Amino acid sequence: MAELILHNYDFSNYAEKARIALGYKALTWRSVVIPPIAPKPDLTPLTGGYRRTPVLQIGADVYCDTRLILRELDRRHPDPPLFPPELEGVANAITYWVENQFFRPVALHVSGVNADLMPEGLFVDRSRMRGLPDPDLATVRRAAARNAPLVRAQLPLIENMLADGRRWVCGDRFTSADIAVYHTLWFFGARSERVVPLLAPYAALRAWMERVAAFGHGQPSPMTAAEALRAAADAAPAPAGRSAPDPDDPPVGARVRIRADDYARDPVDGTLDFIDDREIAIRREDPVVGEIVVHFPRLGYDLRAA
Repeated sequence: MAELILHNYDFSNYAEKARIALGYKALTWRSVVIPPIAPKPDLTPLTGGYRRTPVLQIGADVYCDTRLILRELDRRHPDPPLFPPELEGVANAITYWVENQFFRPVALHVSGVNADLMPEGLFVDRSRMRGLPDPDLATVRRAAARNAPLVRAQLPLIENMLADGRRWVCGDRFTSADIAVYHTLWFFGARSERVVPLLAPYAALRAWMERVAAFGHGQPSPMTAAEALRAAADAAPAPAGRSAPDPDDPPVGARVRIRADDYARDPVDGTLDFIDDREIAIRREDPVVGEIVVHFPRLGYDLRAA
């Protein structure tokens, strides 16, 4: 089986989401460190322009967005599961709340408080990803203060989930929801301890975070970007499964363009290779790595004929 290759960087919270999933499953994987800001010249041949972090590479198949990365890990390594069938619905609902309402205030508050510790150009890069003007330091600091109440208002919700003594967010079984909540709270201390005191009043939350952190990151070993590109060039994409398109989808084999529907909307062009209600796969040719298939989750992405 081809190696699991995670393209990531240290303080990326979504990379931590993938790293914890790898640790929960006790998997061996290779770690390619990528820049936190554009350009990412060694990633573009693999993704066709998609620039978010992390990206999971398996041979000449590339999986974008942790929503799909976790599902692919579960498909290939189903035990222990991240999506137990009886808890998948509630886990997905909690994940949606955390990553669409809680994380953005956390990111703005924590990164603003740690502005002096962030890489040069990070705030400009993130603003441009969202089509916003380049911020100055005062703007970043104001955003941190403005979002602090939104962070403090939501922390008790997590404490309340755990107040009945349950071991995990959804009950007795660990799920993808635990990872979604954890990676957001992990970001509090990803760059410094300045924001960590906000968690002090929440004993159940802190004990639960220790349980999640104990899974670790599996067995990673470093890999260079050049080695990852060679691995893709030396491999062939896995055969596509049987598609189950919606009547309004472009047909398999059509030239298409896909991009995120919220921010970092860099388009990826290619041929529609596979589609169902959870996944979209685009086959493309690249002069560096040859034929490659880039996989996206169905939800959160805009697909249309090129």
